[in-house]
Amino acid sequence: MQNPIGIISMQFARPFTRADLPYFAKARELGFDFVELLVPEPGDDLSPADVRRAAEDAGIFTVLAARVNPQRSIASDDAEARQGGLDYLRQAVDVAAEMGASIVGGPLYGEPMVFAGRPPVPRSDAEIATRASRTIEGFQAVAPHAEAAGITLAVEALNRFETDILSTTRQACEVVDAVDNPAFKLMLDTFHMNMEERSIPDAIRLAGPRIAHFQANENHRGHPGTGHIDWPAVMRALAHANYAGPISLEPFRRDDDRVALPIAHWRAPHEDESAKLRAGLGVVRNALALAEVDQ
Repeated sequence: MQNPIGIISMQFARPFTRADLPYFAKARELGFDFVELLVPEPGDDLSPADVRRAAEDAGIFTVLAARVNPQRSIASDDAEARQGGLDYLRQAVDVAAEMGASIVGGPLYGEPMVFAGRPPVPRSDAEIATRASRTIEGFQAVAPHAEAAGITLAVEALNRFETDILSTTRQACEVVDAVDNPAFKLMLDTFHMNMEERSIPDAIRLAGPRIAHFQANENHRGHPGTGHIDWPAVMRALAHANYAGPISLEPFRRDDDRVALPIAHWRAPHEDESAKLRAGLGVVRNALALAEVDQ
């Protein structure tokens, strides 16, 4: 399996600015094929044209990850927030087209919980149905814009502590099927799947041709190979699903176990992690090679 493998830009810097564009060449030197970037915000000094030029110069491509907040959520009870969600998704598509990226992934529906200070609350059956309808109708409204631009929107299910819209692959498949647009597909992340799926390989096979982007993350979000994810089984499932698209690594650092450390949050690098990145990349590539042999 010759899937391109990438690394998220937060591995190097956050926020990722114009001054950080030389990291594209570093990613290529480490063996990665692409960099996954957060969608630049209006007013950022990271222009799509600059990103496109730097990526071409480094011999890589880019994938975009959406940034969501309660003010731009297509599932929100607030009409202004729902419109903000629609406007943001259209803007993200336009940025991707200008940048030369072909995928915008992430929890595109909005409604972040823990990281937005919004605790989970019980919902009535009527509220659940309404929020589901808003989510599907919102995606149906923006998917034609993505299709016309040649961009794929890849919606991601997050664990139960980070959202109450899509937390399982089955839920995400239901939404993708309901939207029914070739530009609207699915993104899977093994970090979240490890918490919510009975079987990660079975969930991957269920998703099948709906998958447009895949994040290969450890159960503890460290570097691949340092946790308990069964990478050969995961990659065999991707092979069975005939998935040939991008696979990105999104390691958060796990070399600090101080009591009271906010372990859920990203932390800046304090050392050269090149060896760890190459090793994690090797774990994924080797598992892909084994999956091909097993076919």
